Amino acid sequence: MKNVDIRRLNDTDINRFIELIRLFEIVFEMEDFTTPNTAYLQSLLNKETFNVFVAQHNNQIVGGLTTYTLEQYYSTQPLAYIYDLAVDPTFQRKGIGQKLIEATKSFYKENGFEEVFVQADKVDDYALDFYRKTNPTDEEDVSHFYYKLD
Repeated sequence: MKNVDIRRLNDTDINRFIELIRLFEIVFEMEDFTTPNTAYLQSLLNKETFNVFVAQHNNQIVGGLTTYTLEQYYSTQPLAYIYDLAVDPTFQRKGIGQKLIEATKSFYKENGFEEVFVQADKVDDYALDFYRKTNPTDEEDVSHFYYKLD
């Protein structure tokens, strides 16, 4: 899609970050979600290990993704993990998600990272199909375990 600008947010873009979180809330159908306070979100934007990439159309956030970076002990080059990626439903299937992935890969390659990786639930056929279209190096069939710490 033309007229879509992809850029990485900086620490002065808190309102853009909040706008993206609201988009995540809609796309991921997050009922009863409460956005953390602005001071906390600002602290995330200030971290070198957290990055936000957004797609803007007519000064409106229409998509975005968040990444966390990880130091590793197998290599001196860090890894980047795409945590969330979403595109406004009215803008989906227009190449915006692919542009976000490409911009993210370029940023991390330029900054000396070894790889960028992402997970998708096995039951999420739409996400699996999308990531397969972004030409990944490889795909692994893994199970994801988590432990709630309440």
